[in-house]
Amino acid sequence: MEIGKIKSKDLEKYVFDNITSNRDEVLINGGTGIDNAVLDFGGDLIVTSTDPITGASKNIGSIAINVSVNDVACQCADPVGVLLTILLPPSTTIDELDEIIRDANETCNRLSIDIVGGHTEVTDAVTKILLSTTVIGRVKEENRPKIEEIKPGDVVAVSKYIGLEGTSIIASDVEEFRNHLNEEERKIALELHEEISVLKESKIASKYNVRHMHDITEGGIYGALWETSIAINHGIKSNYKDFPILNLTKKIEDFYNIDCCKLISSGSMLMVFDKDDFERFKEEMERENIKVTRVGEVIEDKKAIVFKGGEEIILEEPGSDELYSVI
Repeated sequence: MEIGKIKSKDLEKYVFDNITSNRDEVLINGGTGIDNAVLDFGGDLIVTSTDPITGASKNIGSIAINVSVNDVACQCADPVGVLLTILLPPSTTIDELDEIIRDANETCNRLSIDIVGGHTEVTDAVTKILLSTTVIGRVKEENRPKIEEIKPGDVVAVSKYIGLEGTSIIASDVEEFRNHLNEEERKIALELHEEISVLKESKIASKYNVRHMHDITEGGIYGALWETSIAINHGIKSNYKDFPILNLTKKIEDFYNIDCCKLISSGSMLMVFDKDDFERFKEEMERENIKVTRVGEVIEDKKAIVFKGGEEIILEEPGSDELYSVI
């Protein structure tokens, strides 16, 4: 099979179709464009999500925490605890394990979340360090995004920059590319891993009736737009010239001849708002110095469309992320 996320049709046929749900407490199961599950135990709703880290080698403790926290943030949830599973190849040193835990714990402290358990094991079943995190959060029903209220004309927006996580990993981990960076670019690269969280924009969005949020991960902005159109049961029309792209990301795109619109982008949140709510949301984001860009709108036709250089591109299910062609 192709490296990366399982194809949507295979995920539906061989995974989702083989899973039954019998509990009344389960309000939302994971699915295409849905980053989490929501459970109702009475009182606040429980939001949970799990993610592995397989593409990075540096800052993986921090990345592992952030990617799962980002997923529960898509439901405007407050992350409470995380379970951390660490699988180590025999070549791992105890200093590397120490660095992972310190990195993860520092990120948890910054996000006000506790590591509440997990599993740590040395195994020859892996050839590189593999981390998997499961985050548990809580949210009140009235604060959850109301995906059922989405309608044509709603604003589709992106926080920060596309290709954020992929840019961070390549600029930090790939020596071949690092050697082509100037001092300013190296500084930007070192700071990017601190931008992987979308928790702050989620908390702000929750105050302005956000209707849907999707963390832009594997498959990049193109994959996120396609997955979101499936999740909201509407189409999306966007324009490439509106996509926020760092110069460093463009440099990676040119150096490796890849498409930065297909590059993993944890740290960027795709959001859907009513027009008036978006304007108020944008004002607060600007006050908090968090970049947010209107990149498109919801349409009636159930297609995800991007206009680029006079060409109309109809997006399809994403293939393997461009990150894997580099690392």
